[in-house]
Amino acid sequence: MDGTGGVAGTAGAACGTLATADFEYELPPGRIARYPAAARADSRLLVLSRTTGAIRHRHFRDLPALMRDGDLMVVNDTRVFPARLRGRKPTGAAGEVLLLRPVPGGGEHMWEALVRPGRKLKPGRVLDVAPELSVRILEACEDGRRIVRLEGGLGVREALERFGEVPLPPYLEREAEPSDRLRYQTVYARHEGSVAAPTAGLHFTHALLDEVAARGVGRREVTLHVGTATFRPVEVRDPADHAMEAEHYAVPERTARAYRRCRERGGRVWAVGTTVVRTLESVAAGRDGIEAGRGATDLFISPPFEFRAVDCLVTNFHLPRSTLLMLVAAFAGTAPVLEAYREAVAAGYRFYSYGDAMAVVP
Repeated sequence: MDGTGGVAGTAGAACGTLATADFEYELPPGRIARYPAAARADSRLLVLSRTTGAIRHRHFRDLPALMRDGDLMVVNDTRVFPARLRGRKPTGAAGEVLLLRPVPGGGEHMWEALVRPGRKLKPGRVLDVAPELSVRILEACEDGRRIVRLEGGLGVREALERFGEVPLPPYLEREAEPSDRLRYQTVYARHEGSVAAPTAGLHFTHALLDEVAARGVGRREVTLHVGTATFRPVEVRDPADHAMEAEHYAVPERTARAYRRCRERGGRVWAVGTTVVRTLESVAAGRDGIEAGRGATDLFISPPFEFRAVDCLVTNFHLPRSTLLMLVAAFAGTAPVLEAYREAVAAGYRFYSYGDAMAVVP
């Protein structure tokens, strides 16, 4: 951890033994879940043993039975905001802005954003979203992003609630619908700032969380605001050459205390989602503690990696060649994970953000 609270992304430096192509698998298009399950906890759950590679088939509502008294479950309580704004240029041509994060020191109306079409939305151009809202392009950044300003007299929160859309992943190949505002959000989401959901948590209901607590399992939160990197495949041949985009996190002191108590009593730490894994491993102080605080992490976890903070993982099924799949492979072994994915395909599991889940246990 550096002096600014950032964490260097060095974990991938030793992964040259595996190429990006080694994280490929075949997925029939019909296995991509374009909509969530009718009930959150009815999603299927593939249980994979890190020790033996054995696979069991369950439903997500069975997850509490895998836990034991004294364990600690850590979730990401980030909240997705309606970051996508659609509008028209003065010529009448359509355009789109995806807000990413406020510009430091720029007030609530200045944002970093992605725009489409990028060649047309240059500095000085304006996208009219509604009579009460326009987006002015102020500056083009080297990485293709834009600095934009929201104009029109509305507060940002009101403007986004009225005119923003949930930024669904592009592979769903559909427009956001009103129901997505609820379902593309965990039931424990609190701190707004993500453009993508921490999808492993989408399966939980309040009743299921109560059942976890009734088994003597603690629950604590971290916050990691998910950026667009979650959609991007690794495009370089060697994963060690891939650069992760930094994402901001917060680890409350109460979470650090609960973590220490869990270790003292011999409990296991469950990470709900890859974002929790990256956060906890970024702030791990040996195996017995984590550091509370705020910062940014670009930690890239891929094989091989020595995990210090996490014992069990709840996650969804991820895209081929993605950093998320590489993290799961680092945790459970590349061959066992890819075999589990092949079995999930054969068994008709639903994949990606709105799909089924996987639990990796000792």
